[in-house]
Amino acid sequence: MRYGTEVLRRLTKCLRRTESPYGIGEAGVDVRGPSAFKPFVERMLGALPDFELTIDDTITEGDKVAARWTARMTHRGDHLGLPATGKQVVITGMSIIRVRDGQIVERWNNWDIMSLMQQLGADRPAAT
Repeated sequence: MRYGTEVLRRLTKCLRRTESPYGIGEAGVDVRGPSAFKPFVERMLGALPDFELTIDDTITEGDKVAARWTARMTHRGDHLGLPATGKQVVITGMSIIRVRDGQIVERWNNWDIMSLMQQLGADRPAAT
């Protein structure tokens, strides 16, 4: 399954309705609730506006869903702390969410930020 930038923007809006205000997640650091996750999404889309996500695999067990994914995008903004390079990049990652009573109560994301920064020519990961 492939998802483009507009779908990710809609997902962010959906998270505001479906994620528990007390939900725990991470985006480089632990965040609580959808409003704490929003700045991370805005930073990523500000730097990489043509974000395309492909879900490579999913596994569901009980109240958890795990997904292995690949993202392709072009670095067009300076929101990662370095000037736009125009480079196309590809990263991979995995996400797990736990749902209770129709709301996301926990989520974990693990993705290759070092590969992203190396592809952009940076020598260290950007602050998230």
